[in-house]
Amino acid sequence: MGKFSDIVKSETPTLVDFYATWCGPCKTMAPVLEQLKDQMGSKVRVLKIDVDKNQEVAEKFKIRGVPTFILFKSGEILWRQSGVIELKTLKEKINACI
Repeated sequence: MGKFSDIVKSETPTLVDFYATWCGPCKTMAPVLEQLKDQMGSKVRVLKIDVDKNQEVAEKFKIRGVPTFILFKSGEILWRQSGVIELKTLKEKINACI
């Protein structure tokens, strides 16, 4: 889990997508996250965490449903929400942290 904690301690806001391969809403979010990366570039890092393969991290952050998004900056949780989220909302939350 060392690499994960190093990434979320970054000054660059990091949006972590806790997802599962079997999750329909997670698949819906995939193109939204691609658009987010395209539009925000290096202002944000997007990290996808498969909860089935990374149960330790999922448990640490008490992930109960997927997708769950947590926005980190300098190791702090700035925002957290579960479910499908519009691109506009994601951008607003990230821009508030930059």
